[in-house]
Amino acid sequence: MPILKSAKKAMRVSRKKQERNTNQKKALYDAIRSASEKDINKVNSLIDKAAKKNIIHKNKAARLKSRLAKKIKGTPKNVKGKIPNDKSSSKTK
Repeated sequence: MPILKSAKKAMRVSRKKQERNTNQKKALYDAIRSASEKDINKVNSLIDKAAKKNIIHKNKAARLKSRLAKKIKGTPKNVKGKIPNDKSSSKTK
C-alpha cells in the first residue's frame, strides 16, 4: 500500500482510469460482436474513438475495422449451398 499522500491519490486516479477503460473496451467489443451492415459506420466510429483515446492501438483499430468490413461484406445473401469455382473437388491425376 502507498504511504505518501500523492501515491495514494495516484492509485485512486489509476483505478478510476482502469475502470473507465475497461468499460469502454467492453462496450466496444460488444458493439463489434453485434455489428450489422446498417450500423457499421457507428462501430467504425467507436473503434476510431477508442484508438484516439489510447484504449486500443491504432494498428489494432485498423485491423478491427478491416476484419469487420470483411465480415459484413463477406456474408452472402442468396447462397444455395454451392461454392463457385471450387477447385479442390476437381483435382485429377
